[in-house]
Amino acid sequence: MSTAARVLGLLAERDQTLAAAESLTGGLVAGELTEVPGASKSFRGSVTAYATALKRELLGVDGTLLAERGAVDPEVALQMAAGVRLRLGADWGIATTGVAGPEPQDGQPVGTVYVAVAGPVGAGKVAALRLNGGRAEIRRESVRSVLELLGDELSGNARAQDTEQNGGN
Repeated sequence: MSTAARVLGLLAERDQTLAAAESLTGGLVAGELTEVPGASKSFRGSVTAYATALKRELLGVDGTLLAERGAVDPEVALQMAAGVRLRLGADWGIATTGVAGPEPQDGQPVGTVYVAVAGPVGAGKVAALRLNGGRAEIRRESVRSVLELLGDELSGNARAQDTEQNGGN
């Protein structure tokens, strides 16, 4: 079973939804999710905000943060995930931002990627990646990483809920 299928299965079990905000992946996350039959039960949609200005305009990323740090930043990734979650009315939001190459961007070397998850009960989680390989490999690994991060969050939340429902044992 693919990571996308596992994530969509976990979301469907909970009757929860997902939205994606993509930059360097340019729609690959949405493509991976929609390859799974029945994805529409949980996947609401995505925003591909490749241009920095769109991260602010469409996803609500803080303009001062973008001006000071650029688009390749962990807080930007987290704000993208939270913004797409809010704007698309989903329980969960995921985001990718980074440098796929061939040139550095915003003072960041090729292979610098941040993936983030924002959920219904908290601030969210960001993973910093330092990826090797060519542009296509960096983009593919970013997709895999953001879906795994979400899968880990969903599995962790499921375990926490089970523990609470079983009297904390």
